[in-house]
Amino acid sequence: MTPIRKAATRPLSPPRAAPTQSSTGYQVGESGYRRIAVALFAAGVATFALLHSTQALLPELAHAFSISATQSTLSLSLTTVGLGVTLLVAGPVSEVLGRTRLIHLSLTLSAVVGLACALAPTWHVLLGLRLLQGVTLAGLPAVATAYLREELHADTHARAAGLYIGGTALGGMTGRLIAAAVADAAGWRWALAAIAAVGLLSAAVALLTLPPSRNFVAAPARIDHLTDMARGAVADRGLLALYVIGACSMGAFVAVYNAMDFRLTSAPFDLNAGIASLVFLVYPLGTVSSTLAGRLAERFSHRAVVPVGCLVTVAGVLLTLPGSLPVVVLGLAIMTVGFFAVHGVTSGWVPTRAHARGVASGQAASLYLFAYYLGSSIFGSLAGRAWALGAWPAVTMLALTLVIVSGLCAAYGVRSRRRSTSV
Repeated sequence: MTPIRKAATRPLSPPRAAPTQSSTGYQVGESGYRRIAVALFAAGVATFALLHSTQALLPELAHAFSISATQSTLSLSLTTVGLGVTLLVAGPVSEVLGRTRLIHLSLTLSAVVGLACALAPTWHVLLGLRLLQGVTLAGLPAVATAYLREELHADTHARAAGLYIGGTALGGMTGRLIAAAVADAAGWRWALAAIAAVGLLSAAVALLTLPPSRNFVAAPARIDHLTDMARGAVADRGLLALYVIGACSMGAFVAVYNAMDFRLTSAPFDLNAGIASLVFLVYPLGTVSSTLAGRLAERFSHRAVVPVGCLVTVAGVLLTLPGSLPVVVLGLAIMTVGFFAVHGVTSGWVPTRAHARGVASGQAASLYLFAYYLGSSIFGSLAGRAWALGAWPAVTMLALTLVIVSGLCAAYGVRSRRRSTSV
């Protein structure tokens, strides 16, 4: 444990670099690696199932509380806002308190708040609880990739990050499909309760399987040190480019899916909401693509894989233009594959880049996710305006522009003088 003591006594300015134990951390095939993979996969499922739990219930909520369709979307956007803002705090807090403690607390509290949402007596109480749920959900995504970088062998970082992102993809689908199915049978309250039960089960899995941190070194709980960490996380041009990739790629993805509901329930398709929600069945493809992209990044580098993922995303978006339902679904599937490849690799690239530059990886990961959810909120809302102004061609133009910006940032915005870092 001598290297940990040395890392803990290094100068505090510039910002503290993460400890170097990742080079001797858990490797593929070891029990610790399997436990971490299971725990964070389950945690990813729970977090994103809870986050997206109301998306398939918007018509039900609008009817139950006598509100407009636009007002019903607040049940999702307020949760995203709460999550995004809290990420700015959760990352620095994890540098002081530790990763595993925050993960367990986040999962448990989020599931409990989910149960409270199912009992909300009024619309405004439900909105307040959903905002609070966004706050409690922030703990896991803020520290997951930093925990992976610290506890796993350096050669497995990209693969493990891809697996974690795959869990989030499955969680996003689970939240929508389970909620829609249960709501049809028993109403929106039981739907939210069912998703909360998924969260409690996942919290139990994480509690039983996630190994405690071995290589984490707590940062001093001082304002000046936390300020130094934040400054370092925004001073590196490469990290800024990665934040832009997160914002733009997620913005494009959410814009397409948000507007797709309107497209599929309008002419020439005229599907009902339940049938239209089945398009989320393509989400498991994101689980596969993020894991595969992580392995490819280990072999070829992050910079080689992310632009290819952007090209795949562009191809998928273009395929949604024709008026053929099978072609549209195929386009969504390809876009989903490309997006999760980009996000899976980029989310693992951030802590790797941060570590190589002596930046606190938890802080950098939090800023990446803040940008990611900010992009979701801004461009997801712009998708509605694009639809109103120019229907589907306008939505695709918005999405294509964002994906192209992501690809350019990956290809030209992230530079490294040290090829050995693979960043």
